[in-house]
This record gives sequence, C-alpha cells and structure tokens, in this order.
Amino acid sequence: MRPLVHVDHSTYLDRELSWLDFNNRVLELAEDNSLPLLERVRFMAIVSSNLDDFFMIRAASVKLKVESGLNSVNFSGYTATQLFEAILEKSKVLVKRQNELWHSTLLHELAQRDIHIIRWHDLTVSERDYIKQLFDTSIFPVLTPLAVDPSRPFPYISGLSVSLAVLVRNPESQEEFFARVKVPNTLPRFVVTNNQVNTRFIALEEVIAAHLEELFPGMMIEDYYAFRLTRNEDLDLEEDESDNLLETMEQELQRRKFGPPVRLEVEDDIKPELLERLVAELEITNREVFKNRGPLDFTGLNFIADLERPELKFPPFRGVLPAPFPELEEAEANEFFHALKQGEVLLHHPYHSFSSTVVRFLETAATDPNVLAIKQTLYRTSGDSPIIEALLEAAAAGKQVLAVIEIRARFDELANVRWARKLEEAGVHVVYGLMGLKTHAKLSLVVRKENGHLQRYCHVGTGNYNPKTARLYEDFGLLSSDARLCEDLSRLFNQLSGFVREENFERLLVAPNGLRKGLLERIDREIQNAKSGKVARIRLKLNALLDEEFVDALYEASIAGVKVESNVRGICSIKPGIPGKSENIVVRSFLGRYLEHSRIFHFHNAGNDEYWIGSADLMDRNLNRRIEALVRIEAEDHKAELDGILNLYADPGIVHWFMGQNGEWRRIVNSEEGRLEDLHTILMSRVRHV
Repeated sequence: MRPLVHVDHSTYLDRELSWLDFNNRVLELAEDNSLPLLERVRFMAIVSSNLDDFFMIRAASVKLKVESGLNSVNFSGYTATQLFEAILEKSKVLVKRQNELWHSTLLHELAQRDIHIIRWHDLTVSERDYIKQLFDTSIFPVLTPLAVDPSRPFPYISGLSVSLAVLVRNPESQEEFFARVKVPNTLPRFVVTNNQVNTRFIALEEVIAAHLEELFPGMMIEDYYAFRLTRNEDLDLEEDESDNLLETMEQELQRRKFGPPVRLEVEDDIKPELLERLVAELEITNREVFKNRGPLDFTGLNFIADLERPELKFPPFRGVLPAPFPELEEAEANEFFHALKQGEVLLHHPYHSFSSTVVRFLETAATDPNVLAIKQTLYRTSGDSPIIEALLEAAAAGKQVLAVIEIRARFDELANVRWARKLEEAGVHVVYGLMGLKTHAKLSLVVRKENGHLQRYCHVGTGNYNPKTARLYEDFGLLSSDARLCEDLSRLFNQLSGFVREENFERLLVAPNGLRKGLLERIDREIQNAKSGKVARIRLKLNALLDEEFVDALYEASIAGVKVESNVRGICSIKPGIPGKSENIVVRSFLGRYLEHSRIFHFHNAGNDEYWIGSADLMDRNLNRRIEALVRIEAEDHKAELDGILNLYADPGIVHWFMGQNGEWRRIVNSEEGRLEDLHTILMSRVRHV
C-alpha cells in the first residue's frame, strides 16, 4: 500500500455522513416541482427505503462499535460515539424535512389531482360502511392482538413493521393494560375507501385503529399510537467454520430477524408515559427515537406511486436495439452469433434494451443445439428471471451449465438461496465463489461448436442480470467474441469453481489480486506524465469513491497537476478544491429518472486513452473482499462513445449536483438562460434518433 500524503482528517469525508448527503439529494428530487407528481411520491418512498437499509446495516454497525467499546478515531476523524450521534442528528433533520414536504406540499398537490390521502374523520358515512365491511372480511381475520400482563410478556417486535401500541382498561377492575397490534405487511399499505372510485385512500393502521374495540371486546380503549422499530439486520456469516455455506446462510437468515434495535419511529404526539414504556421494553435509548407526523412508513407510498395515472409519471420509454441487433430481431442462432463475430457490441442500458440483447444472448445460447456450455455469475436477479429459466432450459437440454451464485448479496440472500436450490435440482453446477469473497463481477460465457472447433462468446457488464432493474438502472455491458477476453473469462470462471487463483489477464482487471494494483499503476502513470509536462487526465464514473488509498492517490495526482473529474452517485470521501491539495479535482453527482449505476474509468495515458468498465467501485469491499472485474474497451468507436458520455456528465448545461471544498453538495438547476437540460432526457432522445 502506498504511503499517505499526510493524514489530515479534515480532508476526508465520512462514509456514513456522505451516504446521508446522498439520500438528501434523493429528497431534493421529491422536492422538485418540475418532476411529475407521482415520481416525486416515488422518490419519497425511495428516501425512506434507503434510510431503512442504512439503519439496518450502517448505523447498526456504528452502534455495535459503540457498545463494544471500539471507539478509536476513524479515517475521517470521528470516534464511533461521535459518529453515531452525528448520524442520528443528520438523519432527524432529513426526516423532518421529508415530513414537512409530505404534509405541506405533496398531500395538497395530490388532492388537486384527485388523489386524496385522508384521515378517518374525513370519511363519509358510506365510506365508513364500506371500510367496516372490508375490515370484517379481509383485515380482522389477519390481526393478532397481543396483550401484556404478568402471564404474557412484552411481545417480540419484528423489524420495519408498523405496530399500534394500545392502552386498554378493564371497566370493572379499572386495571390498565398494554397491548400491541401489528399492522400486517401482507396487506396493502393504503386502503381504497370506495369500491366505485379509486381516488380516496386511508392508511391501513388508521382503519385498524378505528376498529380496536372489535379486537378488545369488553375493554375500554384508553389510547393508541403507531410505532415502528428498526433492528440490526446485518449478517455475520462465519464461512471458515461452515461445512455447507447454503445451510449456514439459511440459518443466519433466521437469526437476522432477532437483531438488536437501532431506531424507534413514533408519532409525534405520543404521550410521554407510553413512549417511556416502549423505550424501556424495546431496550433502546431516547436519542434513537424519531418522532414523525406520520405515516411512519413512507415506503408504503409506492402504493400511491403505482396508481394508473400516466399523466402524473415520466413518459414511457422503451430501450432500443443497437447495431447489429435491429436486423437480427428474428435471426436464428447462427446469424445471431455470426453478428457477434463481426465486432464487439457496447450496450448502454436502459437506453439499449436489456431483454433484447443480454437476455436474448443467454436464451439463444440455451436453445441452440450447438452450444455446449454456459457459465454465468448471478448477484441479484428478478423473481421471475428469464435468465434463470434459460439456465434451467440449458441444463435440461444436457448442456454444461455453471452458475456462480452470490448467496450473500445483501437483502437478496433468501431469493438467491431459493434459486440456488432450484438450479441444483435441475442439474446446474452451482458454486458460491471463493471463501471469504463475494462474487460481484457481472460475467457470462458461452461455448459453442462451430465448423468442428470451439468458439466462445461472452458478456461483461457493470450491472446485475436483472431484467426488471435494468429498465431503471443505468449500466454498460460488452458483448464479445474476442478470443483474449473469452480466454480471460474462462480462466476466471475456473478460478471461481476450482482452486487456482489467476492473477494475469489480457483484458481484465480482477479483484482482489489485480484490480487495486492495476488502477493505482494507471493513476501513477498520469502523475508521472503530469510531472513530465504532458497532458494528464483521469475521469471516473462511480457509485462510491471511498477507499483511503485511492482518495490519497487522487489527492497526489491533483497536487502533481493531473485533472481529475469524478462523477459519484453516492458516497464520496474526497474533498475537491482544497488549496494546494485538490484544486484539480471536480466532483459531480447525477440522480434522476434512472439510477446511475455504471462504473467507467478513463486514463488519458499521454493520448493513448484507456477506458475500462465493470462492476467495481473504489471501496475497500470491492477492491479487497470481492471478485470484481473491469474490462478494457478497445474498439475506437466504443472509446468515442464513452468519451461522449463522460463529456456529457461534465457539461455545465446539464442539471447536476456539485461538491464544494467543504464537502457540501449544491444542486445546479438553472443558468441565466433558464432551466438546464436533464441528462436522462438527452440520452433517451439520442437513442431514439440514431
């Protein structure tokens, strides 16, 4: 590892606080009244979903350090105690802003468009009658009231479930009891108030609250409040002590449900004595309590965002087929693979259709009798994945099929375990990668018999093999028949399924053994070029820029005079514009209709430009604890395409976020001429007119 230029904590942004800044940028999209209304509602739900994940994993990890006494100063200058307090403070500011946006703006704008989120007292008599019938037939049978008394202890509260804390009184003895009613997550989050018109909705917990007397007959309902608990749901998988990783994962998923609490959300008018009872019973501190106006779970707003109101959403867009695919729409396998032999195809999703290119590549391979083998990595995929079906079909046809499934993909563990079982039962060779390393690389390899010899075809991508998210995530991919690249993938797949660790590849940089070294060598080359008076430039497009060694290397590059342009969607630890240190570094961020997910690395290399795309961000986990792969782009037209994309990200005429030297983000929306253009709209327009 290279020595740090100098360890000055003030020049490094903290990972967790930077993540909260990212979620703040998502909230700014919900606040943007130029966006379609239901898309703004969707961004509200995304903010809450992001926060849920953050508290379950990142905040929970920091809290665990505090409780374990691990309180040393981290890279950005925080002790665990200081950082946890900063996380809570910053999160509460964000949540307060989110609540104000909902109650002061979005509720009213929805009502103006005839979408009404109402309270119980707003219901008409006929609506109450309708909901009473609905409650009796479809809600009441699912509910389980749990009382607390000397014979019944305080119930276990599952993570992320909305519950009602209810105080009931026995009218005869006047004795008061506490009870909990869980709001079932198996039912829709909002209830339609009328079966004739789908325009008025009420939160499910309000419906349950209005009928509490039916759950506690003969008792007096003294008071009730909604609350929601978040637990530590990070997995602690001891791979080196496991004889069967799949079974160990299944057991760990069961233990996840019982993690310690890390956040308690309550309604802001909750009575102090009831809150005190909850805090004590749940073994959480008052500083971890978030008081909201409600509804407590804004992730439920996806229900509203899904309403069939196309005039309140982004206009529909369907990805196009890049050359040479248009003329091959109805092609047979021979024609399809022959087209790939004519030259590599650079894909840019969702602007290029994922289903008609990548999925079709694998489906064609599965049904082609000349294909002998398919090898595939799977990190995340959809529940009804056509890629899984293609692998199953290929195995049923007698082809050799290898699936490297990452069953440790966070929050997709259960789905991946199920797919692993199904694939194994069908005769697919299922492996889980290398001990202690997650397989995050996005790779496909097809082996085909042609004219008496074997020909290989492959795909290397920046995103998951998930047709559903591929319509929402921005990613790149490369379809190729290049012998060197296919040989690289063959050796890498053998590494994943066997024992030999390969380090030398022709067109790939692979973590954990070669990626860090390879990228640092290229940064050092730019530094030396700058010192020699040559033009030196580095351009990065990433989800996260966090690794300490790379942050320091980029500072060193800036000091040497290298122009560093970084487009970082999420976490960023580097500070641009610091005099004498990062004056040559620019950091931007783009969020919007599509989730910017691709990774691009560009090194000027004294005019012999290098472009790489792949699965890795500049984070310790990607570089040291995962199998990652970057592929070098060689076709000149593909280099020109990536150059054009990176130029677009640097265009001051595009709406973007800009980071200042203190680490603060500022959204640039307007110029003197008016509102700036939208990145995703431009890219959609470009492919439509190709």
